[in-house]
Amino acid sequence: MRVIEITEFGPPEVLKLAKRPTPEPGRLEVLVKVDAAGVNRPDVLQRLGKYPPPPGVTDIPGLEIAGTIVALGAGVFGWREGDEVCALVAGGGYAEYCLVPAPQCLMRPSSLTAIEAAAVPEAFFTVWHNVVERGRLARGETLLVHGGSGGIGTTAIQLGKALGARVVVTAGTDERCRACEALGADLAVNHAEGAWDDAIRAAIGPHAVDVVLDMVGGGYTQRNLDLLAVEGRLVQIAFLQASRVEVDLMQVMRQRLTITGSTLRARSPEEKGAIARALHAEVWPLLEAGTVKPRVHAVFPLARAADAHRLMESRGHLGKIVLDVTAQ
Repeated sequence: MRVIEITEFGPPEVLKLAKRPTPEPGRLEVLVKVDAAGVNRPDVLQRLGKYPPPPGVTDIPGLEIAGTIVALGAGVFGWREGDEVCALVAGGGYAEYCLVPAPQCLMRPSSLTAIEAAAVPEAFFTVWHNVVERGRLARGETLLVHGGSGGIGTTAIQLGKALGARVVVTAGTDERCRACEALGADLAVNHAEGAWDDAIRAAIGPHAVDVVLDMVGGGYTQRNLDLLAVEGRLVQIAFLQASRVEVDLMQVMRQRLTITGSTLRARSPEEKGAIARALHAEVWPLLEAGTVKPRVHAVFPLARAADAHRLMESRGHLGKIVLDVTAQ
C-alpha cells in the first residue's frame, strides 16, 4: 500500500510517499480501505518530533479517516465488510489501508462525502468530550472558543449553537472573524488587534463566560480565568504558547472555578468507543440533518501531504485540511 512516512524529524519536506505491506486486522480491529484522511496539528507535531505515537502504534501519521471496511479481525461484531465508516485512530491515517479498533468506528453519515467525513472524527470527538462531557456546557450558557476558524473552532461554533449556547470566538484576522460569524458565532474578536479579553468584556460584560475551550495556554490562562462566571470551567486541549503558567488560585476558590482538560490519542479503545457512542446518539442526527457540517478548506492528494502541512503551519486555513487518498 502507499503510505506517507516521516523520514526524519523536520520541515514538511521530510514527508515522503513510500510503500509498505498492507496490515491485517488483529482481535477487535477492522481494516479500512482509506478514501480520505484528515490533517491535524498533532500530525505536524509528530513530524517535528514533539508528539510521538503511543507505544505499539504505527509511525505513519494521521489521526482520522473515512473509507470502507474490507476485513474484520477476530471478535468484531456489529460491522460488516463493505460498511462505509469514519474513524478516530491513534495513527496510520496517511495510507491506503488503516487498522482501526472497532469501537472507534462510526458509520459515515449519509449526508457527507468521504472527504467531508474524514474531517469529522478528530474535531468532533475532541469538542464533544471536552466542551460537553468535561466542560458541561448547558443551554443558555456562554462558550468562548479560541482559534475559532480552525477545525476544532469551526466544529465548536456549530455544536455550541446546536446545544443552545451563546458562542464567542477569537480569531487572527477580520476575515476569519467574519467566517466564524457566518458559521453562527454570536461574537468574533480579532486577537491580533490587541486586548481580546477587554473586547469580550465590553461586548458581553465581566465574568459572563461559562466555558472556555483553549488551545493556547501561556499568557491566555489567567485572562481566561478572569472572564469566567461563578462555577465557570476552563478546558485546556493544547498549548500553542506554554503549558507552565502562574495563576491566582484564590480566584479559583472564590468563584468555584474548574480547570480541566484532556488528550485523546493515548486513551484506550474502550474510552474512545464511549465517546463514539455518545456522538452517534447526540451528534450524528445533527450531521444527517445538515444542522452541523465539517467545513473543509482544502483537499490535497496523498502524495502532496507536505503541501497540506505547509498550509496547516501557515494558519491560512478556515476549517479542515484533508488528504484524498484515492487521488494519484
